[in-house]
Amino acid sequence: MVVLRWLIQRDVVVVPKSFRRERMAQNLDVFDFTLTEDQRGRIAMLDTRVSLFFDHRDPAMVSWLGGRRID
Repeated sequence: MVVLRWLIQRDVVVVPKSFRRERMAQNLDVFDFTLTEDQRGRIAMLDTRVSLFFDHRDPAMVSWLGGRRID
């Protein structure tokens, strides 16, 4: 829920996906609280700018991905 709220407060459009009714209700509960400036800053500092999968900022990786074709 905190991540959804953080994104919403940054004006990022979020589309949470869930099939479970309880989880859908939890996703809507993000509108009953706000994160402080300090909390948002601390969350933003968690970004290490390193991907666990691949570096989408690396021109060679972008070129490689752009060259993939789905048949």
